Amino acid sequence: MKVISIVFWIPISFVLEFGFGQLFKWAQQRGCYLPAALVTNYITLALLLFGYFNFTNQVDFNPMVIRVGSITGCVFIVAMLLMTKALSLVRVGSVLTSFRMAMLIPIIVSVILWGETAIPLQMVGIGLSIISLILMTRGSGGSNKIGRLGQFLLVVLVFFGQGASMTCLRWVRYAGLEDQLLQVIMVTGAVAGTLGAIYLAVLGIKPSNKDIRTGAVIGTYNLFGLIVLLTALNHVPATVFFPLMGCVVVTLDNLAAHFYWRERLDRQAMIGVGLALVAIALVS
Repeated sequence: MKVISIVFWIPISFVLEFGFGQLFKWAQQRGCYLPAALVTNYITLALLLFGYFNFTNQVDFNPMVIRVGSITGCVFIVAMLLMTKALSLVRVGSVLTSFRMAMLIPIIVSVILWGETAIPLQMVGIGLSIISLILMTRGSGGSNKIGRLGQFLLVVLVFFGQGASMTCLRWVRYAGLEDQLLQVIMVTGAVAGTLGAIYLAVLGIKPSNKDIRTGAVIGTYNLFGLIVLLTALNHVPATVFFPLMGCVVVTLDNLAAHFYWRERLDRQAMIGVGLALVAIALVS
């Protein structure tokens, strides 16, 4: 039964994660202001779940749900706002490499804090996955509007922000909240959306109707994506899940960029895709 669950949930989780990134690419192509769409995404997610819990008379969360959801929401919005800011100031390839390599943080935390293990062959696969991620993302173009030190610090912040986000997702299981995933997601979305709205208000930014509509679409999609991802993490060790997700999603990102968005896939990226396939085989 566990093998069936793994085979079922992992591929769906990876496909939905890939689609989430593509939706932000779509939003960018439509001329949306990404931070506004991001905030609307979280608010939509929280409102949908609040409506469900209100309808079923389940708006009564235990303190651990509120604690985990609140911390996760804070981490999510900070990490994603850092990501969108970095993409406008630093080379896209550098940001994406840092973003994907952040999978190392939940792996390390899971081994040290929660006692998860990885066999030597999986460690080799994790190493190959890191190399493949670097190759697949290092060549992207972008702007350099700040100095080298500023770029370095921003990329480091993206690394730790995304790493903390993935660690929070792993925390849900070890907090004993496997049966309360929807409640955790609702609190996460509510906190992230509220903080994001305050951020936009402080900057004096009013989301356009296009931003709101696009964010609502992404939020509805993201709700299902998070449910599937957290369910998958209940069945799979972080030492397996995150390297696999990194390789699969970045490979799909590159293929979509080449064949759908008509962006050039250079030789390094193609080698990276090949290494990613080898890494997937070793880790799994």
